[in-house]
Amino acid sequence: MTQRINFMKQSPELTKKLLEFSAALKSCSIEEKIRNLVDIRVAQLNGCAFCLDMHIKSARINGERELRLHHLAAWRESTLFVPRERASLAWAEILTQLPAQGVPDELFERVRGQLSETEISDLTYVVMAANAWNRANIAFKTVPGSSDSAFGLDKAQLA
Repeated sequence: MTQRINFMKQSPELTKKLLEFSAALKSCSIEEKIRNLVDIRVAQLNGCAFCLDMHIKSARINGERELRLHHLAAWRESTLFVPRERASLAWAEILTQLPAQGVPDELFERVRGQLSETEISDLTYVVMAANAWNRANIAFKTVPGSSDSAFGLDKAQLA
């Protein structure tokens, strides 16, 4: 696969703002473990190979168990995820694949049973950022693994 254009170089100021937005999410109320799971699941749903590659490597570096990464595509059937993670994944999925009728009240209430209002709001921003990066990397065919050394992902030793 050949990258179409390097959107980061073509739009440096916009890229800088999106990077700042993404960096701000690191201090939000959603813990890193859930942010990693959400980023991976959103990339799976969108078919973003670059982001999937990057977030799996990041999750492994941050201590995520390999088996949970394998189970993530089937998280509903897996016993490896706690209710808070399940609620976060359900919220990420519904916001990534918005149905025509919007977010069902039943799902919102289920998520609200696991996350505070601030956490739901913060998680929404996490999902928004993941979708934004997915769309750019898919549009321009960013090559998976091409930024590993720049992002310190070569430490994952998953080349």
